[in-house]
Order: sequence, then structure tokens, then C-alpha cells
Amino acid sequence: MFKKKSNEKNTYGIVGLGRFGHALALELAAAGADLVVLDKEEEKVRELREYTENAYVVHALDKKTLSETGVQNCDVAVVCIGEQLDISILTTLNLVSLGVPTVISKASSMEHGEILEKIGAQVVYPERDMAVRLAHRLEAVRMLDFIQLSEKLNISKMIMPERSVGKTVVEANLRGRFGVNIIAVENDGKLIETITPDYAFKKGDIAYISGSKEALNKLSEWNGKA
Repeated sequence: MFKKKSNEKNTYGIVGLGRFGHALALELAAAGADLVVLDKEEEKVRELREYTENAYVVHALDKKTLSETGVQNCDVAVVCIGEQLDISILTTLNLVSLGVPTVISKASSMEHGEILEKIGAQVVYPERDMAVRLAHRLEAVRMLDFIQLSEKLNISKMIMPERSVGKTVVEANLRGRFGVNIIAVENDGKLIETITPDYAFKKGDIAYISGSKEALNKLSEWNGKA
């Protein structure tokens, strides 16, 4: 049974090791996170034992079984069972009832997501989100990536145009012109996380920019005309 020690970093429970759950577990493990992973298939669980000693084969996801693994002691639990709606909903409900601070559940449809939200989970739509990111990358000539955090807040990663080189953040005035904010700038593999108003853009700068979908689209169109 997993028990979190005091003053440790955040721990994550992953229920369901399909493609989404497996990929999520590997990414979190690569970032140095502590994991608790659960699945009904021994082979899937065995693959993750290389990354965590808290990997359990469970054939039921009722409250008692979940409690026996200690997943309720995690800071965040992610339910990666999008296809089996009844199991997804019941597992989410059980984790919320067990007192997990943050429960995130994968949804396969808007209706599924609405139910999950009503029982206390944060909802992700992996297939839809990947489609949105791909669509934006195809639409935007200089946009390297796009992440939708909510309907009103998104983050894009884009190459700054040549005409921005030498201009400061104040002179470029992206906030005033497009209503966006520069979060960070990457150049030659080095990330600058604190961007001051007097920062002057350099050739090859890749900017991480936040804003609404509409604002980022306008910025991308302007950027593509460079």
C-alpha cells in the first residue's frame, strides 16, 4: 500500500494503463514524479514497475480495492478509462469520495465529460485536444505548438519574425496590438523564463505566448506575413 511521506513532492495516481495512461505515466516518471499505477492487466503493470514500485494489478475499482492500494494518498489521481463509461464514472466517484485532492478524468465525449465534472472531477479530452493542437499547427505557418488550457486561455509556441529582431518587448507591443502575453523566450536551446519590457528580440527567438484563441490566431496571421 502506498503511503506518502510528509514534505515530499507531488504524487500522482494513474488508473488505467492504455495508450493515454501509459504515455502519461512515462512522462511523469521522466520528470521525476512519484507514481502509483493501477491496471487489470499484469503485463501493462509489469512494464511500469521499472519506473515505480507502486504498480498494482487490480481486477476491481471499487472503493475498498482502491483504498487498499493507497492511491487515495496521492495529490492527484488521473482516471484514464475513457471508453468504458460506467467504470470511468464509478472510479472517478470513488476517488473523489476517498478524498483525493485533485481527480482528473479522461472523457470520450462532451456528455461523458459533463457527468465527470458534476461528480467533482477535472476533465480532459485527449483526442479533441490533440486535434485542436494539430489544426492550429497546420493553420499557422510559424506556430510550432498550441495548447488549449481553457476556452479563454491558450499557449502557443512560435518563431518570432525577422522584423521583430532588435525590437524590445515594449516596442513590439504584442500585448497592446493583439492582447497576448509573452511567458518565456527560447533561443539556441536556452530558455529565458523572465521576460522584462526592455528585452530585445534576437534572431531565432522562439516565444511562448498566452492569450485567447482569437488573439493568438491574429498574432499568427501577422507573424506569417513576415
